[in-house]
Amino acid sequence: MDLLPRSPGEFGSARYWDRFFRQRGQRPFEWYGAFPELCPVLHKYVRPRDKVLVVGCGNSELSEQMYDMGMCEDIVNIDVSDAVIRQMQERSRSKRPKMSYLLMDMLQMDFPDAHFQVVLDKGTLDAILTDEEDATLAKVDKMFAEISRVLQVGGRYLCVSLAQAHVLKKAVEYFSQEGWVVRVHQVAGSRDKQQFVLPVFVYVMTKFRKIPGSAPQILEICPEEQDKPMRVESVERLVAAVKDRQHYALLCSQLSKPPCGEQVSLDLCDKESGSPRYTLHVVDSPSVKPSRDNHFAIFIIPQGRETEWLFGTEEGRRQLATSAGFRRLVTVALHREQHYEGMAGIQAELSGKVMELAPPGLPARQQVPFVSVGGDIGVRTVRHRDTSTLSGEYVIEDVKGDGTCYFRRLIFLRNRNVVQSEARLLAPMPLPGQKKRRKDKKKPSPTEPPAAIDKSYLCCEHHKAMVAGLCLLGGPNPLPGTLLAVLVVGLGGGSLPLFIHDYFSQAHVAVVEIDPSMLEVATRWFGFSQDDRMQVHVSDGLDYVAKLAAEGQYDAIMFDVDSKDLMVGMSCPPPAFVEKPFLQKVKTTLKPEGVFVLNLVCRDAQLKESVLATLREVFPLLYARRIEEEVNEILFCQPSPEGWRDPTELEARARALEGALRQPGRPWDSSYVLADMLQAIKIL
Repeated sequence: MDLLPRSPGEFGSARYWDRFFRQRGQRPFEWYGAFPELCPVLHKYVRPRDKVLVVGCGNSELSEQMYDMGMCEDIVNIDVSDAVIRQMQERSRSKRPKMSYLLMDMLQMDFPDAHFQVVLDKGTLDAILTDEEDATLAKVDKMFAEISRVLQVGGRYLCVSLAQAHVLKKAVEYFSQEGWVVRVHQVAGSRDKQQFVLPVFVYVMTKFRKIPGSAPQILEICPEEQDKPMRVESVERLVAAVKDRQHYALLCSQLSKPPCGEQVSLDLCDKESGSPRYTLHVVDSPSVKPSRDNHFAIFIIPQGRETEWLFGTEEGRRQLATSAGFRRLVTVALHREQHYEGMAGIQAELSGKVMELAPPGLPARQQVPFVSVGGDIGVRTVRHRDTSTLSGEYVIEDVKGDGTCYFRRLIFLRNRNVVQSEARLLAPMPLPGQKKRRKDKKKPSPTEPPAAIDKSYLCCEHHKAMVAGLCLLGGPNPLPGTLLAVLVVGLGGGSLPLFIHDYFSQAHVAVVEIDPSMLEVATRWFGFSQDDRMQVHVSDGLDYVAKLAAEGQYDAIMFDVDSKDLMVGMSCPPPAFVEKPFLQKVKTTLKPEGVFVLNLVCRDAQLKESVLATLREVFPLLYARRIEEEVNEILFCQPSPEGWRDPTELEARARALEGALRQPGRPWDSSYVLADMLQAIKIL
């Protein structure tokens, strides 16, 4: 028995509905939205003494259930199908004497003006507004005009809908322009398997007298998890908010099925501001053997550590989930603009929402653990926030790492998951003659990070590799006292040029930085300073190198410059820096035994191969050092093939250089071994 219409237009045909209900018989037909789910919303807007009109009633049980539950009794039901009206009259005549069923077209109703307090529509608007053809829209306008006519001022039009974008937009625009208050409720769905994956919504349009002139629109949305409505400023924002909830329902449906191996991510937003508050990643580990307690867990990433490889990459999160031993792990990143009341507060806030992401087969009443590193949510202190005309909005923040170490970071908010520059902070030292703090005295707050920069520590692995590349220089090993001319393009926080300046006492370092804001950031927040051996030139690196007059001017040239164009598959350097004519200029600027060091960050395999091919055309000797657990690859380019050194010689030079750099009284990071940086180097 085929009950489907031949075309969407038949949904508005009385002949189609007569055939539909004759073939279906006495079985009630509910489009969507069972009465138990709709009841909490209907109770808010339908009073026992209201006179209620149900348009397009069909043979739904909704009116009967409202009557039987005592919600209201004065209910008039209309439909264009004679067959269904006779069926419903027969079904309710003796049981519900105050409720009536009338054969009537809602586009041309016989009721007097202002006759009802409530008009209820369950799926009728969805059935009529199947497209946006002129004829369809004209029919809907007529429907809305009739509903408006028969409603009293202060009356409510309640429309139960799946809220397709064009349906919601049409209804909201029409009634808001008439001066009505529009509120959209998301209906709380059953936790059991539903007929429809998409959520059901109820539009509540409250009639007000139209005020001449441009009265402000009142548009609100009330998500299922809260009673308090949220005001939105435009029809477009309201439609977008509904669409977000539909996408979330689809995502939950996807996650209720056996895992497919792909990680799913979503943002949970602050109810007041609408800005992201939590970023969740759902990671399945089918290889983990199931047991009673390892089905599901929530991992709170400590503040400021969401950029680390283990938490900030897909592969890292997969490793985290496997090592934690849970078949499904939801990682939760906390946003810097938000305030959190500790682990207990986060758990209370997220408990209901994350259970919607639970895996299939989770035992009933299963306790789901919330875990973190060290059991807390970490420490993040935003020190400074500003906007650069070139780099956009950025923040300087101090975060707590493993143990007691604190780090200062520069982050461009256009790419908030990437740390642009980082420096370790020194613990404060007592002044000469100052006594140590007595144990019984009040200790400084553990959440207050120190302020001094540890200039001996290179936080970035690629900076360590770039410094180690100085071992490739021709001639004698570049011992700290060797006269060196170094050009660094890209300042950031200044840790790379600062390290070379401080540890190579005869090095003269020229730094080129296009963004003057970054020079201010490095000086104020990262301990950077200039002197006769360290000079910063605020200029475009392309222009600066192109204008260099002398050949063979530098022992080492280092490019550590990010691309501002996020649409290119290479975030470092900008593509113009690896074009052949420019690279040839770089080559001529190097001394014959010099080295050009390039930090390459490229996710586009084809583009990366093109860059490498261009470098090979210009430089006869090319080495590469891949940074583990990162996208960075450090390329060491030499203008002469005679600069080649075998691994044994390289290791010996690295150990000799490191030994010279480790001077008594000079701090040195014990984890930084130059030879290790060069062990994985390979010739291309």
